[in-house]
Amino acid sequence: MITVAAERELRHAVAKWRGRGERIGFVPTMGALHAGHLSLVELARKHASRVVVSVFVNPTQFGPGEDFARYPRDLEGDSAKLAAAGCDLLFLPEADTIYPPGSTTRVRVEGPSRGFEGECRPGHFEGVATVVAALFGLVRPDVAVFGEKDAQQLALVRALVRDLHLAIEIVAGPIVREEDGLAMSSRNVYLGPQERRAATVLQRSLAAARAAIEAGERDPARLVDRLAAQIAAEPLAHLEYAAVVAADTFRPVERIAGEVVIPVAARFGSTRLLDNARLRVD
Repeated sequence: MITVAAERELRHAVAKWRGRGERIGFVPTMGALHAGHLSLVELARKHASRVVVSVFVNPTQFGPGEDFARYPRDLEGDSAKLAAAGCDLLFLPEADTIYPPGSTTRVRVEGPSRGFEGECRPGHFEGVATVVAALFGLVRPDVAVFGEKDAQQLALVRALVRDLHLAIEIVAGPIVREEDGLAMSSRNVYLGPQERRAATVLQRSLAAARAAIEAGERDPARLVDRLAAQIAAEPLAHLEYAAVVAADTFRPVERIAGEVVIPVAARFGSTRLLDNARLRVD
């Protein structure tokens, strides 16, 4: 595995592969890698002959008082995991590479960025869209892989690629879960033992919501009320939102039909976790 930090080194390596007709896959991450991230690397390998992974904790997607300073960082461990997973190139850009001195450009994707994370974390999705656009410009991949756990982000990235006519295939990787059902997240390390046990209520409530839909429930308001009540029954859980949205637009639906996502966000102590269920309803 090659490890580079400079734009020139990145472009040289990618140009060499592309000159040989190889297809470039890309997985952008903020590091603190777990099995969920590594599953995206594996998926990228199925769609490309070379896989580039970036590790960059992006300051512009963190708001005031959020956890940028304490966000988990483990570069040595990340590098070892990626080498074992078959990553071809690890890109470790400095902030000045992503945001050159004097940089004034920011990318805003309306539509899928409205509400939910966009409301709870003002400015977050502008930071996400800007860093993704910058990384796409640097790596110039043929295919990029994003996890379904950050479902609203996935909808935003797909809209970005569509609206800017970027010749990049976006592939979604399924949520990877711990044995007890908790969605893998770099922020899980913040949870205390009791909070860790309580956090499994997210997956259990989503499983119950999925079962209700499979049994014929089509009213999103009734479904969300039941889901919220189940989460509220866990004393350590503080629900921020739950909804049923269209997967492509991330707008709430009036009736459960087509491809939908049920996103939830909740706090357990000081730790904020996201989860969702995605399903197609005929």
